[in-house]
Amino acid sequence: MNPIRVVESKVAPMDRADVDTDQIIPKQFLKRIERTGFGEFLFYDWREEDFYLLDRPEYAGAEILVAGRNFGCGSSREHAPWAIQDYGFNVVIAPSFADIFRTNCTKIGMLPIILPEDDVKALMAAALNEPGCTATVDLDECAVTLPDGRTVEFSIEDSIRDRLLNGWDDISLTLLNEERISQYESDRERDGPVTSVLL
Repeated sequence: MNPIRVVESKVAPMDRADVDTDQIIPKQFLKRIERTGFGEFLFYDWREEDFYLLDRPEYAGAEILVAGRNFGCGSSREHAPWAIQDYGFNVVIAPSFADIFRTNCTKIGMLPIILPEDDVKALMAAALNEPGCTATVDLDECAVTLPDGRTVEFSIEDSIRDRLLNGWDDISLTLLNEERISQYESDRERDGPVTSVLL
């Protein structure tokens, strides 16, 4: 996965609370076996609703999504963060997230940021009233610079921060210990029949 350090981007609004994973990516699109191609179905059932603004040209290319509290609730489908990331977002900011959704985001290199509700409301208002406004997320400094220039700090677990800064997924973390794993395996080799075939 790609490392995240600084994301300076337009902010796109999803001004709804309790957005569940079925609303993020409806169940009929979960038949794909790849992890890509879900972005075109993001919020599919809401595309004709007045509150759905993500397809407006002013928000094109936005990498930061701001949303209401309890974002990503409902079933634990991994496809929800896949769809958000495939659409082009690298950061989601909300007052709170469903725990499993938040973890699934960090596993694929997307940064979920929890900010105080008043700061989220200010960011949401800016995104709605000034389409195309930008914010800056600095993971090194754990800070978000809002469109009005004010900086708000956020907290994130050190282990997750390190993973995102370095672009380490679970496989990458395992490979960091490849030498120790190989040593462990060689120390425990035993005599006996060979059960694998080398081609």
